[in-house]
Amino acid sequence: MTTGRLSALVFALVLSFPFVLGAISARAADEQVITKIEPAASEGGLAVRFTLTGKTKVRSFALENPDRIAVDFEGAVPAVPFDTLPDNPLVAAVRHGLVTADRYRVIFRLKAPAVGTLSERSEGGSDIVELTIRDGDGSSAPAPSGEVAATTKPGPDAKKADRNQAAERRLTIVIDPGHGGEDKGAVSPSGTMEKTINLESARMLRDILNGYPGVAAELTRNDDSFIPLDDRAEIARRHGADLFLSIHADSIHYQSLRGATVYTLSEDASDDLSRQIAANENAADRFAPEGFQKSSPEVFDILLDLTRRETVSFSEHFAAALVTDLSKRKIDLINRPKRSAGFRVLKSPDVPSVLIEMGFLSNSEDEKLLKNDEWRRKICMAIAESVIQFFRGGKAEALKAAEAKE
Repeated sequence: MTTGRLSALVFALVLSFPFVLGAISARAADEQVITKIEPAASEGGLAVRFTLTGKTKVRSFALENPDRIAVDFEGAVPAVPFDTLPDNPLVAAVRHGLVTADRYRVIFRLKAPAVGTLSERSEGGSDIVELTIRDGDGSSAPAPSGEVAATTKPGPDAKKADRNQAAERRLTIVIDPGHGGEDKGAVSPSGTMEKTINLESARMLRDILNGYPGVAAELTRNDDSFIPLDDRAEIARRHGADLFLSIHADSIHYQSLRGATVYTLSEDASDDLSRQIAANENAADRFAPEGFQKSSPEVFDILLDLTRRETVSFSEHFAAALVTDLSKRKIDLINRPKRSAGFRVLKSPDVPSVLIEMGFLSNSEDEKLLKNDEWRRKICMAIAESVIQFFRGGKAEALKAAEAKE
């Protein structure tokens, strides 16, 4: 793509579709743009036509509980909204967003058993992808060639193919040990420093994630050094991260409060506790060297406005899944463990980001756990398996074992 064409495309997108501004990044020149999405009721079902600026890899597949049909576009970004569907007997609703840094997914939730047929063609210099969703009989018979049935479960060969495809694509996770250097973070009554707990836990999580095939986990800091909040988010963007995890173990004046919490970015804090935690974390830049330029509140508000809706949606979905997985692994959680606030470290417009408070150093029971290697490994394993399961599906332990044998 020439510089002139890219500039014209960016200008057109900014004027016509403000919500995708965050999608224009250093990778834009390599991405195709979905310029039209045209749904129409068709033959007792639904037909959806996608128009792209160029050819990209696309696939469709079925999801269960609830039944859905999904379409993945590799290396594509949307430049149009897609929130409503025409009345039809098969599809109840649609949602869409980035599931990795370079994969855009559209999911159709079904009212009744159905099969989806995917076709591609070139037309007038554009690439046309069309999904036709029609009535399915609910049987377990394989769908015809080129179709995916929302009522059939994938067999062993399909599962193996999905594992191989997942292993081929590199998954990049950037882990941020909060605080560091002069910024000690929280300090327990007995003198345990949060910056040390965060670094040791982040290193452990990195090593566990790097044990999975096709996964590259990086740290924003690997020693006791200070890194400004904006730089931490920028490190994730430079790595082209699929996910940014900021690791913390804060302190609060309620000494009885204990358990893990998962935070996402929002303009308004979900509650007073989240507001206080965000204020503690955002104050870290008071340790920045002289001359470091902090973002003003106005700039931060603009960044929030420009945050891509798909990135926000992705972060929210992952945070909800992580809370569920931590609970299944018997990790103690606070009441309402999924919360949100204006954490500056989570502000990257195109990298899904969450902040994990593993516990509170102000609570003596939590402090004992946070200093215990066995417990830290337990929570790091739970986080790592949640990440792998979210991105690649299936049970993370099973996936890891199966890949090791092949």
